[in-house]
Amino acid sequence: MAEFDNNMDLAVKTRPSPKSSPTSSATSFFHRSFTIQSARATPKPYVPSPSRFTSSFESMKGKVRVLRNMFEASRAPKVKPDESQQQSHIKLVSHKSMGADHNRYSYIFSGKWVPLLPGTEDRIVVYFTSLRGVRRTFDDCYTVRRTFRQFRVWVDERDISMDTAYKKELHSVFGEKGVTLPQVFIRGRHVGGADDIHQLLETGELTKLLDGFPRREPGYVCQGCGDARFVTCGFCNGSRKIFDDEEEFSKRCLACNENGLMRCPECCS
Repeated sequence: MAEFDNNMDLAVKTRPSPKSSPTSSATSFFHRSFTIQSARATPKPYVPSPSRFTSSFESMKGKVRVLRNMFEASRAPKVKPDESQQQSHIKLVSHKSMGADHNRYSYIFSGKWVPLLPGTEDRIVVYFTSLRGVRRTFDDCYTVRRTFRQFRVWVDERDISMDTAYKKELHSVFGEKGVTLPQVFIRGRHVGGADDIHQLLETGELTKLLDGFPRREPGYVCQGCGDARFVTCGFCNGSRKIFDDEEEFSKRCLACNENGLMRCPECCS
């Protein structure tokens, strides 16, 4: 029994302690290494100083100010003329294409300059195109023409694709070349385009504007031109040339346009 106790004491003394074991020492080593790496991998957040941020912002504002001055210096300031100057200028401008002493613009109470078409105070004039080059433009022209035909009023339709004189006339009225189609004039005063006519139709104002105009019979179609408003020139038969017997050479026909067409004498007289 005493020998057994001595052996147990010897085993306890010779058993390696946990602190001195290789596994324990390696584990503690790796834990210490991970702690060191974690401490090194976590940098402190960078907080810029307010003075540095303010100085950079001020420098950026200065650069923007310099660039703005460079681009704005080349632009001429827009000076809005006085109303008296505008009225005096309008009085000096006459409608040269029509050969009449009429003003190009008329000032109305709504505060807008409305173009006038002299010589058409008793009719409805629609400038349009029959070409299908631009689908949106063709649809707008067709819609406006159909709207007036539903009211059965006689309309002076002026197709600028058939006669360039109408195009020049329209540019002269507005004083610019970038004019969209269609354009409607009622009693010599400009009403607007397709959107304006649609709005007047929805509000009922178009019926008031057309009050007093003569009405056509339902289903009326001109027998001379088929509502095309143009016929072949009767003097040159569309060749645009007339033979002069006295001088014995051909001359340019002055009765037709560049396409050898003239206005229908039955519906456009």
